Amino acid sequence: MKLTIKRKLLFSYMAMVLLTVLASTYAVISLQNLNKLAYTIISQDFMALETSKTMMDALLAQESAEKKYLILKDPSLAEIFWTRSQEFSNRMKNLKKNRLSGMTIMLSKLASLHTQYDEIFHQEIALVQENRVEDALNVSERDGKKIIDDIASYLRGIQNKAEKDIDTRMNLIKSRGIEASRMTAILSGISLIAGLSLAFMITHNISIPLKKLEKGTGMIAEGRFDYDLTINRHDEIGSLASAFTFMAGRLKVLEALNLDASPLTRLPGNIAIEKEIEKRLSEKKSFSLCHVDLDNFKPFADKYGYAWASEVIKEVADILTNQTKTSVQEEDFIGHIGGDDFVFISEPKRSEQICKQVVSEFDRHISRFYSDKDREKGFIIGKDRKGVQQKFPLLTVTIAIVTDDGTRFKNPLDMAKMAAELKEYAKTLPGSNYVKFPEHA
Repeated sequence: MKLTIKRKLLFSYMAMVLLTVLASTYAVISLQNLNKLAYTIISQDFMALETSKTMMDALLAQESAEKKYLILKDPSLAEIFWTRSQEFSNRMKNLKKNRLSGMTIMLSKLASLHTQYDEIFHQEIALVQENRVEDALNVSERDGKKIIDDIASYLRGIQNKAEKDIDTRMNLIKSRGIEASRMTAILSGISLIAGLSLAFMITHNISIPLKKLEKGTGMIAEGRFDYDLTINRHDEIGSLASAFTFMAGRLKVLEALNLDASPLTRLPGNIAIEKEIEKRLSEKKSFSLCHVDLDNFKPFADKYGYAWASEVIKEVADILTNQTKTSVQEEDFIGHIGGDDFVFISEPKRSEQICKQVVSEFDRHISRFYSDKDREKGFIIGKDRKGVQQKFPLLTVTIAIVTDDGTRFKNPLDMAKMAAELKEYAKTLPGSNYVKFPEHA
């Protein structure tokens, strides 16, 4: 039987006056109310904050894919755009499903704006296919930019409301904690005056953790999330302390979380990749940007399904992570552009060694993702982008290595563009391989 505060008071205060019973009841109710407030913060406010940040990440990824598509005209970038659009919509549904207070109108407007943005991209794709790239760029600059700014404004509004709700509830928890502690102390003092020494022991047993919770509430409200709020109890106070500890940990993680991390691989996304390349270029030290891409991935995903294709993506992420770890270099960086595109950044000599290992490990592991029949044939039957049925080889990996010390490329976009162009050339070569630019790097 769990020895809760209520039971402790019932067994210990059986011979005490009604005032002691009232004191214990008040303390329990206060703790339960504080626990409910803490649960509301975790289940609603944190969810809204984290979801809005993920939606901002998806929106920025859509914008990046849109701009790159208008320049490179690469269909895979359009796929990235639509994947991120679906992710944005799914997050929107989650927010609507939770019926967050005061956000119904805001979410409706946000959904409408996002639909308009998708329609604008449809229009841009049509213009690009008609070789009217300049018109597509004008549409993007004239219409797309304003809608993106409006969507971002609404997302920031959601974030601000969530943060404000967190602050409000945290202050409410603090004030109620102080009130509960004060009233419990007063009632317990009256009980002590009555001469019951046992009342002093019970009050002491309750007041110490309450004061620690009160102090912890104030610390967390001030943003000091590392405050030690460990209370080794198996009752309501222990549950409340655990909830506070979990809440503080989540707040700390949310502050340090990379906003554009891939939801599938949890690797840094496009914004972090661009910042990393920009930082490396500014340092004027030689480094290699390695663009990793899978060959024949779409036919594979069409045949085996999205879920199984996602397992391949996670396998590639694991291979990259494991191979960069073996280099024992904290300066190595891995990012997930989206879909089956990854990048990693390392010192030039080491990057080529990593590429060799990645190619080897990929070829060694990829066969297990195929059925025995397809593995034996060495190919699958599928439709190309024009709908024509044909044979596709088993998945292979292509890596393009572009090396610079900040003198060749002026910005991350130029370097990434070179890597993308080199990757397209490398994909024309048979099997898994890697190529580098310049050759003597």
